[in-house]
Amino acid sequence: MALQIFSLKIQQPLNSIFPCSTNNGCSVFVPYAYNPSRRLALFQLTTAITQSQLFNGKAPESLNAEGKVIESGTIAELAQSKIALNDENASEWIKKDKRRMLHVVYRVGNLDKTIKFYTECLGMKVLRKRDIPEEGYSNAFLSYGPEESNFAVELTYNYGVDKYDIGTGFGHFGIAVEDVAKMVDLVKAKGGKVVQEPGPIKDGGPIIALVEDPDGYNFELLERGPTPEPFRQVMLRVGDLDQSINFYKKAYGMELLRKRDNPDNKNTIAIMGYGPEDKNAVLELTYVYGVKSYDKGNGYGQIAVGTDDVYKTAEAIKLKGGEIVLEPGPLPGINTKITACVDPDGWKTVFVDNADFMKELE
Repeated sequence: MALQIFSLKIQQPLNSIFPCSTNNGCSVFVPYAYNPSRRLALFQLTTAITQSQLFNGKAPESLNAEGKVIESGTIAELAQSKIALNDENASEWIKKDKRRMLHVVYRVGNLDKTIKFYTECLGMKVLRKRDIPEEGYSNAFLSYGPEESNFAVELTYNYGVDKYDIGTGFGHFGIAVEDVAKMVDLVKAKGGKVVQEPGPIKDGGPIIALVEDPDGYNFELLERGPTPEPFRQVMLRVGDLDQSINFYKKAYGMELLRKRDNPDNKNTIAIMGYGPEDKNAVLELTYVYGVKSYDKGNGYGQIAVGTDDVYKTAEAIKLKGGEIVLEPGPLPGINTKITACVDPDGWKTVFVDNADFMKELE
């Protein structure tokens, strides 16, 4: 009787998947582990299913590496997801998958101070906050709306670490505000740092300004009317813009919303996303003339993207030439399925099962 064997395991050390400064004693963190006593650990899930059970019947009880029963629904999901993709149907899968940028993860040196700045100066709201003393970290989710529909930031504080190296690759976060000058005045009144005073991008263009949060992350403020998604973008620098555009389109299924060359500033930008940028958070990729690589530091973490199937997503990314740094599978303790990968410049993205993500918010 033929057997189908499925094995899911992490291929690389956790520090290479979710980077944390290795010289400061901070813990590796994972943004989705809602069970305070469990964090992402090395795991292996193995099941055996006969072909007749795979396609016609109910899967039997099977055990994972810890000897615990895996629910038959999980086995069925694994079985269906393991149906081989080729380059053509992988492209079709990517096109029809329901994807959305969920949140961005980065580290801060003083969680309460950063939350105060984001709420009092930038107008965000705290959605969730938790402290995990046994793991040595705290984190908080902030946004301009509910996580079910809006993009969020996840701030992570590792006990005893009060400073991070942001590096040269991370650019800025962008938010839309109705009155840039008013927000800049508020930032000044609260003791914040203004990097660039309000002014038009060019003659007749929209008003922008640049402010810095307590940890040195820059926020670009763009004057714009009311919008369902005030969090506009995450800007990252890349060494080969055309290569990155091609990767994000083919492997991640993002759309190239616009591309602009700025010879006066010696850079070219590409706006990538899963929907119109006036209604969704997007990714801005920036190529600076002549610069092929950047220092990523240890502050910025990754972007999380929702997907209907992490197994198919991982397989499709591999077929499109992407590198998977965390094989797809459920996180121990909470069973939220994720997979992680890197783009040509090493920027990480974590894909999270849509249904599992919604369950976490219940």
